[in-house]
Amino acid sequence: VRLHSHDVRYGSGSGQQSVTGVSAADDGNSYWRVRGRTAAVCERGRPVRCGQQIRLTHLGTGRNLHSHRFASPLSGNQEVSAFGEAGEGDYLDDWTVVCSGTYWARDSEVRFQHTSTEVFLSVTGEQYGRPIHGQKEVHGMAASSQNNYWKVMEGIFMQPSEVFKAEQYHAEL
Repeated sequence: VRLHSHDVRYGSGSGQQSVTGVSAADDGNSYWRVRGRTAAVCERGRPVRCGQQIRLTHLGTGRNLHSHRFASPLSGNQEVSAFGEAGEGDYLDDWTVVCSGTYWARDSEVRFQHTSTEVFLSVTGEQYGRPIHGQKEVHGMAASSQNNYWKVMEGIFMQPSEVFKAEQYHAEL
């Protein structure tokens, strides 16, 4: 399932832009940009560390992946929405990358834990009817499980910066 969003608002809860899961591999609304946490800079080419706080900004609408203490519409878990304008939102847009090792590796599975409420970004089996028929509910769950692993499927990947390469492969004598 791919993390998806579009400019359709939830009819209950926060009324913010919906975030769902879709199966289509060619879905143009499933592209997200990794950015630094709120009020922080994420330098291009610098790998993301496990435990680092980030924001995910939806490319199509410019809103950030967001969560807060509203109930999700189908499962009653914590709502996950898209919030803000042109990539600017608030501290509830920050997520911690949970992975093994030092850095988030391109081919590895990761979890995203909401920094403020500590829920994990999850998708289970609940599906919406109209107007987003067949899309799965994405929500926050308090416990880690198989339902909250995510993997990058495609995108633009930056080569590590020269500074990072030096850190990684150079040892002082």
